[in-house]
Amino acid sequence: MKIFFPFFIFFIAFTGFSQTENHPIFWNCSINKISETEYDVVLKANLLQEWHLYSQYNPEDASQPLEIVIPENKTGYKLIGKAIESETVKEFSEIWEKEEIFFKDNATITQRVKITDASITSITIDVYGQVCKEACIQVEESFSFPLDGKKLEKTTIVLDDKSKNLTQNLKLDLKNTALLEVKTDQSNTGDSLFNIFLLGFVGGLLALLTPCVFPMIPLTVSFFTKQSQSKRKGILNAILYGVFIVIIYILLSVPFHLIDGLDPNILNTISTNIWLNIFFFVILVFFAFSFFGFYEITLPSSWGNKMDSASNVGGFIGVFFMALTLAIVSFSCTGPILGSLLAGSLGTVGNPAFQLSAGMTGFGLALALPFALFALFPNLLNSLPKSGGWLNTTKVILGFLELAFAFKFLSNSDLVGHWNFLKREIFIGIWILIFLGLALYLLGKIKFPHDSPIKKLSFFRISFGVLVIAFVIYLIPGTFKNPTWSLHSLSGFPPPQFYSIYEQESDCPLGLNCYKDFDEGLNTAKETNKPILLDFTGWACVNCRKMEENVWSNPEIYSILKNDYVLISLYVDDNEKELPASEQFDFVKANGKVKKIKSYGDKWSTFQVLNFKNASQPYYVLLNADLEILNTPQQYTDIETYKNWLQKGIENFKK
Repeated sequence: MKIFFPFFIFFIAFTGFSQTENHPIFWNCSINKISETEYDVVLKANLLQEWHLYSQYNPEDASQPLEIVIPENKTGYKLIGKAIESETVKEFSEIWEKEEIFFKDNATITQRVKITDASITSITIDVYGQVCKEACIQVEESFSFPLDGKKLEKTTIVLDDKSKNLTQNLKLDLKNTALLEVKTDQSNTGDSLFNIFLLGFVGGLLALLTPCVFPMIPLTVSFFTKQSQSKRKGILNAILYGVFIVIIYILLSVPFHLIDGLDPNILNTISTNIWLNIFFFVILVFFAFSFFGFYEITLPSSWGNKMDSASNVGGFIGVFFMALTLAIVSFSCTGPILGSLLAGSLGTVGNPAFQLSAGMTGFGLALALPFALFALFPNLLNSLPKSGGWLNTTKVILGFLELAFAFKFLSNSDLVGHWNFLKREIFIGIWILIFLGLALYLLGKIKFPHDSPIKKLSFFRISFGVLVIAFVIYLIPGTFKNPTWSLHSLSGFPPPQFYSIYEQESDCPLGLNCYKDFDEGLNTAKETNKPILLDFTGWACVNCRKMEENVWSNPEIYSILKNDYVLISLYVDDNEKELPASEQFDFVKANGKVKKIKSYGDKWSTFQVLNFKNASQPYYVLLNADLEILNTPQQYTDIETYKNWLQKGIENFKK
C-alpha cells in the first residue's frame, strides 16, 4: 500500500506569520474619495530585492494569488470588481509548468469600494497572498481606513494601567550590564552544530543503505560516465550531481531561518508546543510502521515525472533536476530520516534553524559522496555489495529507532502539559520493550512483511543483536528507585530524574532547592546574603537536562549550587500552566505587536528577552540581590568551564 505524503508541508506550514520588521514586504496605504458612495483604496507594496508578490490573476494550481476581501464581521460596504494592478511580470515556472504573474520590486493595487450604509465611518479590508524568493511566506494583512478625510495614521496601542504596571515589574534595574554584551564562549555551540552535522551525516549514510537509494548509485554513476562524450565531462557531471544534492537538502532548511527572524521566541514556541510534539510523535510512529513494511510513503508520482522530464533539458539545469528527481523518488526511505532530523532540530531549544541546516548539510553530503567518489574511481563499483534482503533489514532497524525516538516527543508534551503519565521510569520501560523487540528481530524471532526467509543468521545480525541486548541491560537499572548506575549517556532523552514514579525530595534537578518564581528567589537571596544563579530552562530542553545530569551532578559543582547559591529556575516553555487572572496582562513587543502574557512560560520567556536580550536555553546568569551581574552569562558547556564560572561569580560577590 502506498501513501502519498507531501513532506515539504513540514517546511511550508510554519511560514504563515504576520508582518514584522523582518518581513520582505512593506506597505504604504491611502484612500481616495471618488464620490459620496465610492472610494479607492490604494495599497502600495515595496518588496525586498529578488522577492516576488503574486498577482490576483496568477493561474490556479500555481503560487497563491493575491486576494482582497472584506472581513466577515464587517458590513456596510462592498468591493466593486477586482483591484487594478500596476505593472506585473510574466514568467514560465518549471515547477508548475505554467506562466506565473507577479510583481517585482514594488506593486500598486487599487481596489474600488462602494458604501452601502451611510452611517459607517471607516472600512477595513484583508489582504491574503504569497511572497516568494527561495522560499515562500504567507501575506496576511488587515488595513483600516477612515472615511472622514483624515490622514491615515498608525494605530497607537494603549495599555491599561494593569498591563503597564505588570510590564514595568517585568523589567529589572540591572547593574553592570556591560557583562551581557561580552560575547559568551561559543566553542561548545560550534561543537554542538558539528555534532548535529555528524548526526545528519550518519543519517545520510543510513539512507544510502535503504532499497530506495542504494540501487541508484551504480545506475546513476554509470549513466554519467557512459553517456557523456568524454570521461572528464562525465566525472564533472557526477560531481555536480552530488553538489546539487547537498544544495537541495540545505534549501529545505531555509524557511526556518525566515521564521527565526520573525520573532526570537517563535522557534522556542514551536519546539515546545504540546500539540506539535504530539504531531511529531504520531508522524514518527507512522514513519516507523512504513519502515516495518506495512505500507509505503511516497510523494505523488507526478512530482517525480515532472522532475524527470525536466532533467532531459541537459547541461547544469538537467543535472540539477536529476538530483531533485532522486530526492523525490527516494522519499519513502529518506523522508522518515529527514522527519526525525526536522523534529530533532525543533525539539532542541537554542538555534534550531542553524541546527537543521547543519544536519541537512551532513545528510546531503553523505548522500552525495558516493556519486562523486564512484565517478572518480568507477572500478570501486565492483566492490559494492549486491542489493538484497539486507536492505530491508536496514529499513526495519531504522523503524525501531524511529519508534524509540517518537516517544521523546510524547514525553515533551507530557512534561510541558504536566500530565504526569509518562514518568522517567515508564519512558525507560517503553524503550526497553522497543529495543528488546529489535533484538528479537535481529535474532530471527520476529518477522515483518517484506523480510526474506532467513536460512542462517549472519555474523552481523548476531553481533548487532548482542549489542542491542547489552543496551537493554544498560537501561534496566533506570527503572529502579535507586539505580545501580545513572544513564548519563542518555541525558536529555528520558524525562528528568526528579520526574519520577517514586517520591522525590523536590521537583528541582538533583533534589536541589530551587525557586520557580524570580521575586521569591530574590527575597531569599536578600535574607541569606547569597548570590543568585538564574537558570533559564525548559521542560523540553535537551541541553538543559544534559547540563543538570552531566555537569551539575559533578560533586564539586553540586556542592557549590547547594551551599553557595540561591537557584532560581524559570521554565520558559511552561505554557500550559496559566498565571492567576490578576497577573495576566498585555505586553507590547519591540515590533509593535501585542503579546498576551497568560502563562508562566509567556512570562519567563518575555522576562528573559526583555532583560537579557537572549532567547536560548539553557542560559545562566549570576547576580546579587541588588541586581548586579557578577559574571558573563553562561550556556551549555563543560564541567571545568562551568565550575570556574561559578567560582568567579562567588569571588565577585564577595568584593
